[in-house]
Amino acid sequence: MANQLSRLDQVFAALADPTRRAIVMRLCAGEASVGELADPFEMALPSFMKHIHVLETSGLVLSEKSGRVRTCRLSPDALLSAEDWFQHQRAIWEARLDRFESYVMKLKKERAAAKRPSKTVNKTVNKTTSKTTRRKGSE
Repeated sequence: MANQLSRLDQVFAALADPTRRAIVMRLCAGEASVGELADPFEMALPSFMKHIHVLETSGLVLSEKSGRVRTCRLSPDALLSAEDWFQHQRAIWEARLDRFESYVMKLKKERAAAKRPSKTVNKTVNKTTSKTTRRKGSE
């Protein structure tokens, strides 16, 4: 479990950077060389390679060197742990929201019941009011 959390932490850390997210999005279209991936970014190749290294360490990207060209491709399996984590969190929050909604509905019913005067209270109030009125009228 701790190893899985560590991997999940690495995936989220890798995706926290906009440059690395852009690399992952580009690799969704298919594999590409490091040069092709680096082209849209205004940074030195060694700096760009640090981003590739972080993506490789997290397991999001696999690379292969053939001669002088390093080709990268997306490894979607690394995203499965993040997807599982999100589904688990979603289930927890949906259950919490369902319980909260039930509680709010219960409170609304209780308030509505408290605002409605009961019929026995009305009859008692009406009888008392009638006796008082008769006494005043007979004097």
